[in-house]
Amino acid sequence: QVQLVESGGGLVQAGGSLRLSCTASGRTFSNYGMGWFRQAPGKEREFVAAINWSGGSTYSANSVKARFTISRDNAKNTVYLQMNSLKPEDTAVYYCAASSRGWGFSDQNQYNYWGQGTQVTVSS
Repeated sequence: QVQLVESGGGLVQAGGSLRLSCTASGRTFSNYGMGWFRQAPGKEREFVAAINWSGGSTYSANSVKARFTISRDNAKNTVYLQMNSLKPEDTAVYYCAASSRGWGFSDQNQYNYWGQGTQVTVSS
């Protein structure tokens, strides 16, 4: 089992920045590919970004590629999502997820474990 806890969400004005963190406990964190997803009110949960076990490879959705950066620190069992130039349409609950099947998946069904989510609200 892997337990994931997100933090760092909050209220920010458009154009601002936030850094989300997701800390894992349980099994060896570096064995898992990690991802971030988000779900806006009334919408399906969507893929945001993914990172491989070492942090050397990343993959992001086109909608955030130029603004968001995923990274990880295996010594701290933590994955991060740095979000810059935030827009009101980025408002959502953000979830981190872990996959034992590999990395880079935009399909949420490829992830074994999920955090509880953290709310990000961007005001205009």
